[in-house]
Amino acid sequence: MSRNLLLGLVALAALHPCAGSAAGNDEGAAPGVAAAQTFVDEAEAQLAQAREHLNRTLWVKQNFITFDTDLLAANATENYNNLIVDLLGRAKSYDGMDLPDELARKLELLKRQIDVPPPDDPAKSAELARLTTELDSMYGQGEYCEDGKCRDLEELSELMRTSRDEAALLDAWTGWHGIAPPMKDKYARMVAIANEGARDLGFADVGSFWQSRYDMPPADFVAETDRLWNEVKPLYQALHCHVRAKLGEAYGTDVVPPTGPIPAHLLGNMWAQEWGNIYDLVAPEGAGQGYDLTEILEAREFDAKAIVRTAEGFFTSLGFTPLPETFWQRSLLTKPEDREVVCHASAWDLDDQEDLRIKMCVKINEEDFRTAHHELGHNFYFRAYKDQPLLFRDGANDGFHEAIGDTIALSITPEYLVKIGLLDQAPDASRDTGLLLRQALDGVAFLPFGLLVDHWRWQVFSGEVEPAEYNAAWWKLREDFQGIKAPVARRPDAFDPGAKYHIPGNVPYMRYFLARILQYQLHQAACAQAGFEGPLHRCSIYDDKQVGQRLQAMLAMGASRPWPEVLQAFTGTDRLDATALLAYFAPLKTWLDEQNRDRQCGW
Repeated sequence: MSRNLLLGLVALAALHPCAGSAAGNDEGAAPGVAAAQTFVDEAEAQLAQAREHLNRTLWVKQNFITFDTDLLAANATENYNNLIVDLLGRAKSYDGMDLPDELARKLELLKRQIDVPPPDDPAKSAELARLTTELDSMYGQGEYCEDGKCRDLEELSELMRTSRDEAALLDAWTGWHGIAPPMKDKYARMVAIANEGARDLGFADVGSFWQSRYDMPPADFVAETDRLWNEVKPLYQALHCHVRAKLGEAYGTDVVPPTGPIPAHLLGNMWAQEWGNIYDLVAPEGAGQGYDLTEILEAREFDAKAIVRTAEGFFTSLGFTPLPETFWQRSLLTKPEDREVVCHASAWDLDDQEDLRIKMCVKINEEDFRTAHHELGHNFYFRAYKDQPLLFRDGANDGFHEAIGDTIALSITPEYLVKIGLLDQAPDASRDTGLLLRQALDGVAFLPFGLLVDHWRWQVFSGEVEPAEYNAAWWKLREDFQGIKAPVARRPDAFDPGAKYHIPGNVPYMRYFLARILQYQLHQAACAQAGFEGPLHRCSIYDDKQVGQRLQAMLAMGASRPWPEVLQAFTGTDRLDATALLAYFAPLKTWLDEQNRDRQCGW
């Protein structure tokens, strides 16, 4: 996960007025420009201290969930939020001023330093900090308890991944979603306060505040995401049609009818966002992907550290410097037995330099093998731009931060597994349909979910959806975008969005949709640079140091330039384009259309 997840906590000393100072003026510079430069320089110095304190506070809180760490986190959140609001208020003095491009960009990027803006009211700021901390902890401590036995998300997710018992899957699904109703009132109050903060910053609501972060007007950004979705929607619909039919064969058409949406508990994932875990139910007859990576990892007796070491080895094969020894000393790779932690995988940059870590309760399976490659993508991105000025130490946009690790994960091909000794030989081309289907069950199936999470929040923040309608609006979007339905009638007090970490954690989600488009575009460009001429899904850039050098140069740009310029530096185009994804899965689309010839698709 990108740095924006981390920007919520810090205790900070009193600020010193700086906007009117002309100290350090360049000779001949206009006084207003000089004052703006001084303000930004001092703001970056304050933020450098604040972010390290912030990250260390949040690390402790997520790794030791207690009453006291919650209290410390709430206090630190309030202080950090107040710092950002103070800086943004001062930055308004330079609105409309003719400033050098770099300086103007830094002032704009100040707005990316916070996701949930507090209002200019000390009491409400403190309340907002408490609410965001409580919501995060409620999720982290969530358990489904029945008959004296309690199961957390890790255990329930493992059941969702492996079980084919419909009753057990339904029990796990309803049990986990039962953690969320107590969050609902707190979430609604948080929305109201955060919207006040967004209005204080000149935005209609938090949704428009988030939409403003993409180097284009908010309305243009929404239109851009709609364009991309419409490009990939036919591929998703074909996949949905095939999966629904095969689930009907497995569970019976009384459970999964041949038309309409699919019940959410049968797709191998608690949120039905990725479907790779049900590959065995939907695979082509006699044409599987040719290997089971989970079985291989178990047979080779991989542990959590070995999985992460393997992911590091991919990056070092491209010429990246190995992670510091402190990464291995300080990261959390397995779930502790003695305390509550937030197991949701995330990457951390605690000091904007070399204190890099991940927090992940690694399971020995293919999903976490890929996730480890993804998370380290963040870490190597952090390091690549560490020498930029502080406000440029971020991804070109948040979708870039997610896309880098995803791009590397596309190189986890059979050929790559042969090179690192996990396969003796790559399956032949007859297995390509299975390979592509396995990837599409994650990469393509995710696309509408990646889009709808923030569509729901945009409706909530704008007031289009009131608290009483939260759950109904959530499931309407799930059906409209995904063709997924709740497996059982939902109670009036249900708050099913809260059962997904990014809602109580207040992590903007559109980044993941953008990343799923962008990763194929970056992969296609990297493979072209490598001179690869075969099918795109068989290309791995492992051990290609020339491609690694160009990738490193792009990452080192950080947020110093608008993202279209960063994209163009690596791909040659400044526009997001879904054609690379469609080209990657073109053979699968042909196969899916053949399978679906006599089926009624859509929902």
